[in-house]
Amino acid sequence: MKNLLSIESLSAAEICRILEFAAEMKSTRGRHATHPLRHQCWGLLFSKSSTRTRVSFEVGIRELGGDALFLSANDIQLGRGEPISDTARVLGRMVHGAVIRTFAQSDVEDFARYSGIPTINALTDDEHPCQILADLQTIRERLGSIDGKIVTFVGDGACNVPVSWMWASAKLGFELRIAAPKAYQPAPELLARLGTNRVIVTDDLATAAEGADVLYTDVWVSMGKEEETAYREAQLGGYCIDAALVKRAKPGALVLHCLPAYRGKEITEEVLEANAETIFTQAENRLHAQKAVLSLLVK
Repeated sequence: MKNLLSIESLSAAEICRILEFAAEMKSTRGRHATHPLRHQCWGLLFSKSSTRTRVSFEVGIRELGGDALFLSANDIQLGRGEPISDTARVLGRMVHGAVIRTFAQSDVEDFARYSGIPTINALTDDEHPCQILADLQTIRERLGSIDGKIVTFVGDGACNVPVSWMWASAKLGFELRIAAPKAYQPAPELLARLGTNRVIVTDDLATAAEGADVLYTDVWVSMGKEEETAYREAQLGGYCIDAALVKRAKPGALVLHCLPAYRGKEITEEVLEANAETIFTQAENRLHAQKAVLSLLVK
């Protein structure tokens, strides 16, 4: 594995290796036997703001012995129109790896190609691979394995998080149900590319939740879609994880949210607080899963 650009680009074996290493990173935090990023400096190029992504990567890089250099779009020439290929060729000669949080998937892929250094997709409009790896780690911790499980995603089924979940289902073979209004369902072309019948798309929220092992949701308004807020809230208003929906899932089902959460919209206050310990463990696992990725990229 030279880069982490998407879940689509990973094999099932690579995903499992990351998850096994993530568990090791978590169990040995504060007493790692080696520091694989020692004497390295990694650049964090963020065109989109963050809490969990920035903190987890900066802390993770430092815990692995490296230094982190945070660069927002306003700090570098990308914000003034420099081509990503030029930025990549400059930084490729100065830093040892890059973590990129931006809009276009092509920017992350072009950076990896032109820079020649390990590159991590920390979120694009197409995929959010780091989030799904942390989610899978959480499920393994709480349920033992993803094998044979049913994951139900509720909300905007065409955004980056469910897309990464779809590829995870295609690679690992678990059942994924996406409950979304028809206008917010994944494109037929993407579903055809998956090459699996384990991804089920429906606008029937109740049926999608029936017997699920995991209920998962995300914000209705992703970054860059703020001008659509009123319309999206009207369209997605019925797609909320509430107590009634949880009762349809399997007893003891996990409720996950990749945060930030807007209580009373995609999830109720009652359900979020009842599942807060799991949800904030899910957030913590971003640190451990990403440390696993960082370590494997420099092996």
